[in-house]
Amino acid sequence: MVPGHEIAGVVVAVGKNVTNFKVGDHAGVGCLVDSCRSCENCKKGEENYCKTGMVGTYNSRAKYPHCPGYDAETKTGPVTYGGYSQDIVVHKDYALQIPKNIPLD
Repeated sequence: MVPGHEIAGVVVAVGKNVTNFKVGDHAGVGCLVDSCRSCENCKKGEENYCKTGMVGTYNSRAKYPHCPGYDAETKTGPVTYGGYSQDIVVHKDYALQIPKNIPLD
């Protein structure tokens, strides 16, 4: 297991449908990076109870085809390494803006 789930960092890329972040923004991430976003629990805002399974910030594997590195044959993706990651892909719904006047450390 890899500990360290809260992450603060700088956005280096955004998807084409992302409007609430731009490259250079400071962002924070809690303990979720992804979920199916379509089951009844996700629709109620209870993604931690995702019927398909949420993807945690650490010690999880990407499990959805929209995740970079997803392998359709094994139906898994790369492991998440939490705050010790060099980089991490997070759905925009699981990140929040950090004002640039607040140090990331």
